[in-house]
Amino acid sequence: MEVAQTVRRIVSLVPSLTESVAATVPEALVGATDWCTHPADLDVARVRGTKNPDLDAVLRLRPDVVLANAEENRAPDVEALREAGVAVWVTRIETLEQAFASLERMFAHACRTDRPDWLAEARQAWGVPADGPRRTAIVPIWRRPWMVVGRDTFTGDVLRHLGVDNLYAAHPDRYPKIPLPELTGNHPDLVVLPDEPYAFSADDGPEAFPGLDCALVSGRLLTWYGPSLTEAATALPRALA
Repeated sequence: MEVAQTVRRIVSLVPSLTESVAATVPEALVGATDWCTHPADLDVARVRGTKNPDLDAVLRLRPDVVLANAEENRAPDVEALREAGVAVWVTRIETLEQAFASLERMFAHACRTDRPDWLAEARQAWGVPADGPRRTAIVPIWRRPWMVVGRDTFTGDVLRHLGVDNLYAAHPDRYPKIPLPELTGNHPDLVVLPDEPYAFSADDGPEAFPGLDCALVSGRLLTWYGPSLTEAATALPRALA
């Protein structure tokens, strides 16, 4: 089902896209997931999680379009909404450039609005290449078992733009489970520990990597694509330093 020419009611099933819409056409955003934490004062109907949305609740909101993502949302949920007659716009974002291009298309064709100023500012903020020597890193996203960022991820591409090369970028899996002895045995220059999906902190994570440099970073700045991109361009290099 195609998106209507006029869009007045949007439900977002992706935290990054929720923040993007709220910063651009807030009056059109009528529903979001429980994981949509930005902006902090977001006051819309909640439709449960990204992996288990309450589809009946979504339908009751009578959306003109539902925004989803190929990685964060399940294909059966997307298909069920489409079978119910709802237009669903699905993004697929694995690189910074894809994020900029995908968001431009989403606003033009799914939200039926102009490109927001913040998107142009974000693209400009990431236009300066990293300087200095390149470093290697591992990026744990879970423990018990340990899981790390692997191939074809937005996170990996963000780090690459900052001069940090993911040691598992060529792994067959996107989020492989790797034993801790192997992770430490690779002797990365840096262990990047985001606070989501696992909430790594100063007291939970670095102790597993004695002798290695650990950088605690905001998961939102490392993994979200939206207004946070502008802040990420300056805040992440400081955190990784």
